[in-house]
Amino acid sequence: MVIKKYLIFFLLLLLLFNTAEANEKKGLENLSLNQALDLMKQDNLELKISKFTEQIKEYEAMVAKGHALGKFDITVKDAYSNDAGNVFGFKLKSREATFGDFGAEEFMNNMGAAQNGDMAAAGRMYSDPPNNLNNPSARNHFQTTLNYMVPLYTGGKLEQYRKITKSLINMSKLDTKKLLNEKIFQTTKTFYDISLVDEYLINLSSIVSNIDRLEEIVASMREEGYAKEIDQLEVQARKSEVQSMLSQASFNQKLAYQYLSFLLNQDVKSIQTINATPPIPKIVKEEVQQSNLDIQKAKLGLKITNMAIKVQESNLLPEVGAMAEYGSADNTPLNQFFNKDFYTIGVQAKWNIFDGNINKNNLEKAKTEYLKVQEQVNLAKKGICLKVRKTLTEIQSKEADIESLEKQLEFAQKVYETYQEEYKEGVKSISDVLIKQSKQLEVLLKLLTAKNDRNTKVFELKSIINQGETI
Repeated sequence: MVIKKYLIFFLLLLLLFNTAEANEKKGLENLSLNQALDLMKQDNLELKISKFTEQIKEYEAMVAKGHALGKFDITVKDAYSNDAGNVFGFKLKSREATFGDFGAEEFMNNMGAAQNGDMAAAGRMYSDPPNNLNNPSARNHFQTTLNYMVPLYTGGKLEQYRKITKSLINMSKLDTKKLLNEKIFQTTKTFYDISLVDEYLINLSSIVSNIDRLEEIVASMREEGYAKEIDQLEVQARKSEVQSMLSQASFNQKLAYQYLSFLLNQDVKSIQTINATPPIPKIVKEEVQQSNLDIQKAKLGLKITNMAIKVQESNLLPEVGAMAEYGSADNTPLNQFFNKDFYTIGVQAKWNIFDGNINKNNLEKAKTEYLKVQEQVNLAKKGICLKVRKTLTEIQSKEADIESLEKQLEFAQKVYETYQEEYKEGVKSISDVLIKQSKQLEVLLKLLTAKNDRNTKVFELKSIINQGETI
């Protein structure tokens, strides 16, 4: 009975495991763009790494803040020695030193003997070394010390370090934002790429169907003696060529799904294709300069270099620190702690007078760096404005190409249909018909490429103006 229960339990676990495994293999289906973006923000590995970097910067800021609070240590020492200097020092620390430790007892004994007429003892009073002082018994020494050191004035250095590390947190957040925009761009572009490939596959399938009908026409005309075997072979060769293109497009679609799965860190099997054309965002120069992440990073870098100047200026000013020490010592741990305690308090001031102009040159270097970053900010502003104008021009150019190619495709389709009818009447050769079909394929490829290029430029523009999340 017990074995039967365990067997049922095992089978249930196995069933649950297989179900979970099956769901995992199944992957995500009919995924919308909004769902994909939500999953990407949550599970993308590069974004996770970037957020860990943010946390590291926050801890670094806390470390910089901690330096201003000083340092508190507790030290416990245990020593055992028969060294004369150590033993005497141990006794002094424990407040147990006596005149006997200096040889007073030996001195007094010799003095008493000298007073009784022993002249040799009188000589020993001044010539014999004190045995208790020079040859003491070994002694334990236990010392517990609490020590606190705190900077009182650093010329503003610690304050600037706190500001710099806080700014580096914001810099890290901007890096994460920029990475997020990039991943939104890649995810959205992949969705549109897959949608265009789907459209391409539909068109190619339609062309294959047209070739099938053409093949039937040629076969029928051959039976009646109006077509040759070479005509049929030409049609079959073209059909094989288009089927190869169809197969290549399917492989490209598979690669796009693999890349989308990588971005989302989940397996994606199918998506909701997008037929709409992404709109061009509204551009306002002042808003672009405020929202662009590269310009924001350049401005923040300028603030950091200004703080770095103040750090170098602090090296020319004095530093003042304070310390306090409290402890107790004895030959046994914590024995009569408060009866044998000690304390020390102190203040230290340090001011560099001459260092070969190192600090001065470092200050000038920091000022030059500030001027350099100031120009980088100006360059970033002008460069971004130029990039926006260039991208807008490229979008407009692609839109003109798309409009033209759509008309060309419509015309190529009608010409192909006309040539096919004229082939039936014997006016055109099969080669003429297939040439027009090749033109149709060529225009179709150009049209889809132009659409893809136009979409890519729109997404790039949204990323530049920091509107990635509105894609």
